[in-house]
Amino acid sequence: MRYGATILDATGLRLTADEKALFRAVKPFGFILFARNIDTPDQVRALCGELREAAGHNAVITIDQEGGRVQRLRGPVWRDWTPPMTFVQAAGADAAQAMYIRFRLIADELFGLGIDSNCAPMVDVAGPQTHEFLYNRCYGTDPDQVAALGRAAADGMLDGGVLPVVKHIPGHGRATMDSHFNLPLVGADHATLTAHDFAPFKALNDLPMGMTAHLVYDAIDPRPATLSPVMMDVIRSEIGFDNLIMTDDISMKALDGAVDQISRDALAAGCDVILYCNAALSDRAAVADAAGEMTDAAQTRAVRALNARRTPDEIDIPALTAKLDALLGGGLHG
Repeated sequence: MRYGATILDATGLRLTADEKALFRAVKPFGFILFARNIDTPDQVRALCGELREAAGHNAVITIDQEGGRVQRLRGPVWRDWTPPMTFVQAAGADAAQAMYIRFRLIADELFGLGIDSNCAPMVDVAGPQTHEFLYNRCYGTDPDQVAALGRAAADGMLDGGVLPVVKHIPGHGRATMDSHFNLPLVGADHATLTAHDFAPFKALNDLPMGMTAHLVYDAIDPRPATLSPVMMDVIRSEIGFDNLIMTDDISMKALDGAVDQISRDALAAGCDVILYCNAALSDRAAVADAAGEMTDAAQTRAVRALNARRTPDEIDIPALTAKLDALLGGGLHG
């Protein structure tokens, strides 16, 4: 079947009749869950089943489970995690091993609920200018270290049956504004961006899915990367990322205009699928209609991403937890 070029969300803990009807009609490639969709393990599993049944295929279901401020599953039912930057600093020389275990444990929790993707690793390179909304979500300030930790995180998820989504491609670390509310402008020259900001994404260009950055790279193109054919060519050609690219949420205030036109512009720029969240059903329908079905190239990338899903390897969760505890000097959460 040809998938709809959208990743959509649900309003509550179970689908409404109208949501079921919409999803049956537009067959989204996937779905994303938020805290409002999470109550009990059985409820989440039931919701995931409803989403896939309505879409008519084994749709990817993703979530933001980075740890720290950005995690939709929380205690006491699920593990709470310190922010990635804090965690990496606590692990020190063992950071790569600790990150692998962290995301292998996260994958175990997600997979058990029917969630088979996570919007991580976030390999934006932090710097002195990085906005506080992003800084402690980063893994470090050195591109090589960030790439290595991103690889460890991705491997942990893949081994646990969960597809990683590398973000925010091609790099959000220089943003001095929160793109949920404003459009950040980055003034660094192309050579600096290539050597620094883009480098972790190039190192991880084999990962199955990526998410765009809503910011402008002045030296390359005046349009936000999500809507820029020039920036999408940089991502595809220079960075070499030829797998599925989803937009960051197009409801974020960094992007100006009607969401149906934003959808068309993002797809025309070269994105494969539109992520659209936190909207009325009529707006979700308008975006799905504007996005339509995936192009041939996007469908090929989508199938390739879905085929990257694995059966989780066998692990001893208590033993792995104890190992992480030891790496962090006695504190699981860093």
